[in-house]
Amino acid sequence: MIILALNCGSSSVKYQLYNWEKKAAIAKGEVERVGIANSSITHKRPGKEKYELAAECKDHETAIKLIIDTITDPKVGVIKSMSEIQAVGHRVVHGGEKFKHSVKIDADVKAAIKDMIDLAPLHNPHNLAGIEAAELILPHVPHIAVFDTAFHQTMPQSAYTYAVPYEWYAMYGVRRYGFHGTSHLYVSRRAAVLLGKKPSETNLITLHIGNGVSLAAIKGGISVDTSMGLTPLEGAVMGTRCGDLDPAIILFMIEKEGFYVEELDSVLNKKSGLLGITGKYMDRRDIDKGIEAGDERCILAEQIESYRLKKYIGAYSAALGKVDAIVFTAGAGELNYKLRSQVLEGMENQGIILDPNRNVAAVSREEESIISTNDSPVKVFAIPTNEEIVFIEDVVAILEDRYKPHTEFTYSFDSPNYKQPKRI
Repeated sequence: MIILALNCGSSSVKYQLYNWEKKAAIAKGEVERVGIANSSITHKRPGKEKYELAAECKDHETAIKLIIDTITDPKVGVIKSMSEIQAVGHRVVHGGEKFKHSVKIDADVKAAIKDMIDLAPLHNPHNLAGIEAAELILPHVPHIAVFDTAFHQTMPQSAYTYAVPYEWYAMYGVRRYGFHGTSHLYVSRRAAVLLGKKPSETNLITLHIGNGVSLAAIKGGISVDTSMGLTPLEGAVMGTRCGDLDPAIILFMIEKEGFYVEELDSVLNKKSGLLGITGKYMDRRDIDKGIEAGDERCILAEQIESYRLKKYIGAYSAALGKVDAIVFTAGAGELNYKLRSQVLEGMENQGIILDPNRNVAAVSREEESIISTNDSPVKVFAIPTNEEIVFIEDVVAILEDRYKPHTEFTYSFDSPNYKQPKRI
């Protein structure tokens, strides 16, 4: 069974082609600058050189057609024709309260995704455009929606309700939803395996630290709190997003600068976070170089980011009562040992004892590592995330009519015998 997974953004379409029988990704890539001049595709295959091609893509339909042409190309493709594709999985950022698990897409599902555009105006319109484009190109195969928010729909009302007029929630759905759900699900299940426990027996704090950053408090294997909120803007300091801030700052800056809504949205989402503090860097690798050169604002950015993460760990430790493990994942979480060290520094009184040598050695996108000492009451892991396998397994289970919500579903990676596949 060949599954095509699509992640459609405003000006990009990321894809992965997965062979279910071989349990392996056979191609992945991205079309960039969709709807913008100078668009192109980057296509990767195991053991082959990266293939790149400039090709104008005026919309998502053109981009997906380019993907199909590339993966079926006699020279650089990996399948003979698109008839080999048996299903398409679509990442959808916001599922609101309606979608607590992955679903087969029909007219009602598309209408619901459209209805939630107000909750995710930067994401859901493009996710929906990708779905409709793919349905035109591949009309005879099932299309499945996998929602970023679904994993966090187990949060209690006391965790997801904001202290604003309740009518805002009742009328407009204003509440905490959370994101990066497939990543938190995957690494929490893997952490349970490493601990030798069932997911239902584990309490974890998971940190997904990429350009976007979110934490989750996981009690008995399910999410009970998470740092992102109504949108992905709330929570930790991120590459370009501000995270938590006093909402009165927005009113203050409107008075001072006369900002319009669109300008504020751009500032808070695209010009804040690490970029806002340093004035020039959103990539932590550049910030590390700046720190080595003595750049005071780079030093400050690292201190602010690690302090905010430390506070969340403390808060979630209190919320959980007992913590079995802390898990770092995603780009910086997996590779930035300096950041991990900064975050956990001085937390020995919380039962978190980092092993410096293990921490420095754990810089892999493929290997799972314990980075705490043997006698640390709270274990600390660096676990490479694999959102794609959650995606693929949900799609296949739905096709085979054996799918259940994640609270009841057993994934292949719940097994101690599971091996992390090599990345393309």
